[in-house]
Amino acid sequence: MVGFHTNIEQDTLENDNFRKVLYTAPHSQLVLMSLLPGEEIGMEVHPTIDQFFRFEAGEGKAVLNGEESSFKDGDVVIVPAGTNHNIINTSETHPLKLYTIYSPANHPDGTIHKTKAEAEAGEALYEKH
Repeated sequence: MVGFHTNIEQDTLENDNFRKVLYTAPHSQLVLMSLLPGEEIGMEVHPTIDQFFRFEAGEGKAVLNGEESSFKDGDVVIVPAGTNHNIINTSETHPLKLYTIYSPANHPDGTIHKTKAEAEAGEALYEKH
């Protein structure tokens, strides 16, 4: 099959990995994420990548260039290229389940990081190459 088809809500809700790349196309990438209670992605900026976030379960806070906004399941946040941003799970008891679309792709195809620490170690290794 050319392209990709899935039940994104089911995949997102069932994902327990910090990051899991589902599909990489020539100009975009679909990635599942799950943040533990109180966990955050960490402040970052992608100079040439737009990013779309869709939240399927939980609640949190997005910080874009220092401006904070709260979100809950069903909400979307779009981060234009060059924007300093962070996504934070504000719950003390429930994971934050989301998917993100990078345009263009940002991670090696097939990447799976079970934890944030694993993701940070993988990114450090990836940046060295």
